[in-house]
Amino acid sequence: MNLSYLDPRNGVTHPVDAPRWGADDGAPLLLTPLPGIGASDIRTRDRSLWRYAASLPFVPKSPISLGEGCTPLVKADWQGAALHFKCEWFSPTGSFKDRGASVMLSLLREQGVTEVLEDSSGNGGAAIACYAATGGIRATILAPASASPSKLLQARMSGAHVMLVPGSRQDCADEALRLAASVFYASHNRHPFFLHGVKTLAYELWEDLGFRAPDNIVIPCGAGSIVLGCDIAFDELLRAGSIDRRPRLFAAQPANCGPIARAFLGEPPRPAEPTIAEGTAIEHPLRLAEVVGALQRSQGGAVLLEEGEIRNASRALAKRGFFVEPTCAQAAAAAEQLITSGTIRPEETTVVVLTGTGLKSADLLSGLADP
Repeated sequence: MNLSYLDPRNGVTHPVDAPRWGADDGAPLLLTPLPGIGASDIRTRDRSLWRYAASLPFVPKSPISLGEGCTPLVKADWQGAALHFKCEWFSPTGSFKDRGASVMLSLLREQGVTEVLEDSSGNGGAAIACYAATGGIRATILAPASASPSKLLQARMSGAHVMLVPGSRQDCADEALRLAASVFYASHNRHPFFLHGVKTLAYELWEDLGFRAPDNIVIPCGAGSIVLGCDIAFDELLRAGSIDRRPRLFAAQPANCGPIARAFLGEPPRPAEPTIAEGTAIEHPLRLAEVVGALQRSQGGAVLLEEGEIRNASRALAKRGFFVEPTCAQAAAAAEQLITSGTIRPEETTVVVLTGTGLKSADLLSGLADP
């Protein structure tokens, strides 16, 4: 297997054996295609995402793991349809981003990286800080000065050096690029190893559903890492002959900040506005073209949600036992729209990805509870 970093804009490749966080101009990279695995390649003794180690770019001698992955897949009624809810908030830091952090930092440590930089004010920063601490890697997390202190608490408690940057989220990213000249930039939005950690979610769905692909997956989408992870994994499974079709992927975004959905739907971009689904409020996603391409390949779609729909879904999910962030509640709201319109049929196998715990959004959810 001739594995390389790949610039999807022009097909330029770079050797994968040396640490690299982006193209020469800093643009995010992918990896050249991997062959995929079959059921016999799963390390069934491992109760973590590392059971799918054979699907990864290479296997480190000592993975950085806290038991991430193997999250519940719960079948429950939703608006008259029996859906499968993938409960990613069971992850060690409370979100799906532990998958990417575990794999990315394990592989980078194997390549000799001992200190990393990340820019994030939420779940990504918490995951990178936690897994860096677990693996003995020094971590600096850059966050906007306006970020909620509670969202940075996990990173601080893990021992990461948290630097607050004046200005916007973009100012924070710009500062990270400047500092990347002196410390390795392990960006969860840029590094392809992170996507290969996230893709294990799709491998789990394949295994949990009897080694077949679901018909549909509805995904809350900010930067698009779950959409891309699923696209990578199901492409690998097709290549390996382990499935015979892709699932349709549907991206759910808030109407107040939905650049990926608008691009897919052919709608003009519009300035971002505040949204309760703050975890997906990314006005300029770095991999927009690749995410839209993945949705198109799957023959899936995109849904824009109004704030009231996201709030209602948050309440309804909690009353069914799913206390989650509004960010991922929008995926359930999108599933309702897709079922009502007939795009998804009730008899199909549909997965709704719930990405993070509601405990991280108590301030946003407190006003939604019944008196």
